[in-house]
Amino acid sequence: MVRVLVVDDEALVRTGFTHILDAADDIEVVAAVTGGQAVRTVRESRPDVVLLDIRMPDVDGLTVLAELRRLAEPPVVAMLTTFDTDEYVASALRSGAAGFLLKDTDPEQLPYLVRALAEGGTVLSSRVTRTVVDGYLGQPGREPAARLVARLTERERTVLTLMAEGLANHDIGVRMHLSAGTVKGHVSAVLGKLGVGSRVQAALIAERAGLLEPPRDEDTP
Repeated sequence: MVRVLVVDDEALVRTGFTHILDAADDIEVVAAVTGGQAVRTVRESRPDVVLLDIRMPDVDGLTVLAELRRLAEPPVVAMLTTFDTDEYVASALRSGAAGFLLKDTDPEQLPYLVRALAEGGTVLSSRVTRTVVDGYLGQPGREPAARLVARLTERERTVLTLMAEGLANHDIGVRMHLSAGTVKGHVSAVLGKLGVGSRVQAALIAERAGLLEPPRDEDTP
């Protein structure tokens, strides 16, 4: 059972996400709260996954994320946002968020995405824009993505691509016929060579380096 906490200042969003996720047999929403209640509720409920609004009037989502990341056993945190061009998204990814979801994510996809988060996968909305990617990769002193990826072996590039597609270590192992320990070692090597601290940051580099096919426009037939 995947335990989920929904944090949003809008009651309608909290209720909607709760109904969608509770309908799944293997997901339980342990609470749905506002930002000011988030850290205390995480300590009390110990959720596996937190869906955290990036902008809230009572407390900034990035502040809550930082506090959660300082916990002894922090949950996996994915940020919720209304716009795929939110200027806070890149900051959230750099701060350790496991990804971000638009609030209008297809309800049928939401349980799948939560399961992926719980299993250690990377979750990025299919509408992540070039602005978001550039917001992370455009930092002063950061090497071009292609040059970073060139440091990897062929197998490590394959692991990076699968990470960027959202696969957890177990699924990467199945796809590549490798043990969980071997995959874990490759993931650590990839993060080290790319100079990043999270799978999501690695996924952004993979996208910029052209390892992923660009997502189809939802309006394109």
